[in-house]
Amino acid sequence: MINIVLPTDFSTISWNAIKYALNLFEDKPCVFHLINTYTPIIHSIDYQLASASQLEHNTKAKETSINGLANLLKRIKRKFKNPKHTFTTISSFDLLTPKLEQLTKEEDINYIVMGTKGATGSLGVLFGSNTIHVLKKVKCPVIAIPEGFAYKKPIELLFPSDYELRFKNSHIQPIIEIAQMHHSNVNILNAGFGYDLSAKQEANKERLEVYFNKIAHLFHRVHHQGVSESIKNFQEKNRINMLLMINNKHSFFENLFFKSIVNQIGLHLTIPFLVIPTFDIRHKRTLIDKT
Repeated sequence: MINIVLPTDFSTISWNAIKYALNLFEDKPCVFHLINTYTPIIHSIDYQLASASQLEHNTKAKETSINGLANLLKRIKRKFKNPKHTFTTISSFDLLTPKLEQLTKEEDINYIVMGTKGATGSLGVLFGSNTIHVLKKVKCPVIAIPEGFAYKKPIELLFPSDYELRFKNSHIQPIIEIAQMHHSNVNILNAGFGYDLSAKQEANKERLEVYFNKIAHLFHRVHHQGVSESIKNFQEKNRINMLLMINNKHSFFENLFFKSIVNQIGLHLTIPFLVIPTFDIRHKRTLIDKT
């Protein structure tokens, strides 16, 4: 049983991400946790000092959240009649990121799937602020779905790597799981400027070969290109359906993707993006360690 969190603010962007998740995991027994967070008008004063109108507003916010989740669940069950999928709803008086942090610590959550605004123009923001906070704080694989993206079966996956990380089960398992579900091909992309791989990089590359020994995969190496340029070029030349990346703290990922200005990184998010944390992920489904 796979546990998946679906944050929603009842927008078309979040609904699009929900549809994507239901299609992506169509053939798997899943529990989907629909979550909506709301915050009060009052942040810094004691509730006892609140006016009647402010308290009334907070009560209405709670009702809107609960009713919105109920209506969303009806909509899902009307459009997606999948006996393998069950649902829970969570209405929480909280900010989204802290609530997701709490939920992933307390529950056996395997993925978070959430919608995000895509970049618009040279000054566009690559990710919405909620997505940025979740990627940086929450210890769980996150699949970000660009605004307006129509579901496509993820046949071709792109996994850029500098081979600097010693890969573990928790890093690779989400990739293998998705690849096995959809008989996907994993394209492992390494970009460089003509230098040979170090002994450490070669060893980590060999670990990937072991992990992917039952998965269709290809290793690619491009020279004289930066990471963002190589990703963009590879994506344009091949029909890539999902971008995969491990968020190695202090690695090129943070430097590359947590910039606010798109023209600083030269990459637009146009396909779903699975981001995997490097810290151990709390869940029971594990692979055999390849140490």
